[in-house]
Amino acid sequence: MQDDFRRHETSLTAPAERAEAIVPSDSAELPRATRAIYVGGAGDLRVRMISGEAVTFAGMQAGMSYPLRLRQVLATGTTATGLVGLS
Repeated sequence: MQDDFRRHETSLTAPAERAEAIVPSDSAELPRATRAIYVGGAGDLRVRMISGEAVTFAGMQAGMSYPLRLRQVLATGTTATGLVGLS
């Protein structure tokens, strides 16, 4: 496959290059920090930001991507479903 953009520098505003399903966990961090998170099913999202702060985002909408740099999605407090980490 030809990739005309392979020599371009990747930045936080560039489209995602990877997508990984996220299973919320109170103990395990994500394998890699996200550039954004896709929410498939509406609900609350309890996360640990890349900086280490824990925060709850209430009422996340289904079918949306949110530009959040995350290190962990916590099981306790997360009701949103169909989560995909984009990097």
